[in-house]
Parts: sequence; C-alpha cells; structure tokens
Amino acid sequence: MFDARIWAAVPFHFWSAVMFAFGSIVGSFLNVVIFRLPRGESLVTPGSRCPKCDVAIPWHRNLPLITWLTQRGRCASCAAPISPRYFLVELVGGVCFLGSWLKFGGTSPALALVYCVLLSGFIAATFIDFEHFIIPDEITLGGAVVGVLLSAVVPAMHDTTLSSRSVLQSLIGIGAGAGVIYAILRLGKLLFGKQRYELPPDTKVRFEETKLVMPEIEILYEDMFYRPSDTLYVQAQNVSLVLKDLSGPLPEKTWQNTTLSLNPNLLKIDEESFNPEEVHSLEVSTDLIVIPREAMGLGDVKFMAAIGAFLGWKAVVFSLMASAVIGSVVGVSLIALKRQSWSGRLPYGPYIAVAATLWVFGAQGWAAKMFPWF
Repeated sequence: MFDARIWAAVPFHFWSAVMFAFGSIVGSFLNVVIFRLPRGESLVTPGSRCPKCDVAIPWHRNLPLITWLTQRGRCASCAAPISPRYFLVELVGGVCFLGSWLKFGGTSPALALVYCVLLSGFIAATFIDFEHFIIPDEITLGGAVVGVLLSAVVPAMHDTTLSSRSVLQSLIGIGAGAGVIYAILRLGKLLFGKQRYELPPDTKVRFEETKLVMPEIEILYEDMFYRPSDTLYVQAQNVSLVLKDLSGPLPEKTWQNTTLSLNPNLLKIDEESFNPEEVHSLEVSTDLIVIPREAMGLGDVKFMAAIGAFLGWKAVVFSLMASAVIGSVVGVSLIALKRQSWSGRLPYGPYIAVAATLWVFGAQGWAAKMFPWF
C-alpha cells in the first residue's frame, strides 16, 4: 500500500490535489473536534447542525471551503454568522496535507500520511487551547499511543528500517518529552509560584467541578494544584456557596466583602472551613484572584510526550527551545503594539505546535548544521 512505486504510477501532482482536498475534508472534521471535544459531546452524533437555529446541515451545504465562501460566512437557514475559524481550519488542513505530500510524498507516501496525522493533531490542539486553555487527553495521551503504534508500522518516522528500533526511539521520545517539560514545570513552580488576575469590579467567577471559570479564561484545577500546599486566594465582594449531602443540595450560604482560599483539601471562606468534595456550587464576585502559577500546564507535558512519540527526543529538545523563542517574539511584538495584556491570555501549546511543525518541514536540517553533535 505504501510502496512509492505504486503511488508514482499516477502523476505526482494528481496526488497533490487529492491531498489538499483530503486535508480540507479532515479540517472540516477537525472543526467538529474543536467544538465538541472540550464540551464532552459526541464527535459522531448528532450530525452537523447550525448552533443558532439547530437545523441539520445537508451534505451539499457542508462542502469544505466552498460552502463558507458561497454562503458568505452565514447559515443558509437563519443567516446567523459562521465563524471564520471554520474556513481557516479547513484551509490550514488542506495546506498542511499538501505541504506534507510535497515534502515527503516523492520518497515515502507512508511518512507523508503519518505527518498528516500529526499535523491534524496540532491543528485541533492549537484551536482548542486558544479557546479553552486546555489540550484534551484524547489528543495528547491518545497521540502518544498512536505515535508508538505508527512507529512500528512506519519505521522511517525515526530514520530506521527496523520496527523494533523505531518503537524504542518513540518510547524514548515520550520519556524525553514528558520528563523534560515536567522538570521545567516543577522548576517554574518554585521560581514563579503565583499569578494575579486583576478583573473588572464584581466580575462573576465560577468554581466548577474540574475548573475555574473566569470571563474568557478557564483553568483546570490540575493545572493549578500539584501539591496539597498550592492555594488559590480571592478577595471577594460576594460569595455564594451551596453544599451537598446525601439528600441533595443544601440551602445557599452567602458572604459579603470577605476572603476565600482554596487548596485540594480545604475551602476556607472568612473564618469557616469546608471540604471541597462537599461543595455543590460556588460562585464569587471579585476583582482579584491569585492562583498557583506554573511555567506550563500539565497538558503541555502530555502534548510534548505525544510529539516525542512521533518525532523523537531531538524534536522535543528543538521544540522546547524554538517554542521559547517564538513565545518571546510574540511577547515583544505585543508589547510593541501596546497589547501586552494579551500575552497572559495566550496558551503555550500553540507555540510548541508551531515549533514541532518547523521540525517536520526541515528544521532538523538547520539544527544539524548549527549543532553538529545534534
């Protein structure tokens, strides 16, 4: 199936067109993943529907790229605007698949397809991280598993012809990716322990079961609390707390102009203490939250492990260094544009994805020239 001579029986740029079209189709599916996966919804059912009017979208109005352009970015049923993100994801999918084919298709169609899988994961992870500040385990941990399995089928992923050696390199890449980033995460915890979020007065903040929800920002508890001593602090104008017991939610309790602290084992409001496991709902009005700060989130650790599974430990080292440079360039650019407040709203995962994409499309050659030992 992956014999380059068989693929060469058809003109090379016929496959180029096919790969662009296929990539845009995959991009259409990635839009479903980006929208539904963070919300815990099925990726299969129901079929595509307008989120505004809930009308099912027939196949002839669900053509990648074409539909968004011909309908001028609006739903055909209710004329509600359709986010340009849908068109962008489909276009990026097509360009990535085409680029992978042009780079690797002539020598290894199998490798080109493997990188299409990897780049699809990067696209989904990037857009989800931008919107929700998380990278789902289905992409990170699932990507690591897929990377190991594919390394057995396509040993060229790790520049070898032996499946056993390729799998070993994939596992080493996972260890390097997770280990190095986790070490940086722990070091960052020691050096930069807290982060302040200054909000407009009386901003509503919810403490949900797995995450803290602020306007435009969601932070998983697992990305804040690594040790029992990690504590979040809030200076609150109002606090609304509902506890639960075996019979269901208890009556609401409220406080005004008080302080709140939360760690994995204890919720303290004013002078009263509660078990976080017994909280049914908690909402505060505040203008300041101080949270335990990490250099990176745990999702980034898992994400780098997946990259190591596909690309090996050298790509992990490069992606770490290059993502720091890319992040610095973005930060300096935002300062120059007087948008430095945006930097705190940008997740780190997309920088890693861009760096790893550079590696796929030739950065390993640059690295080898600059660092002969590499």
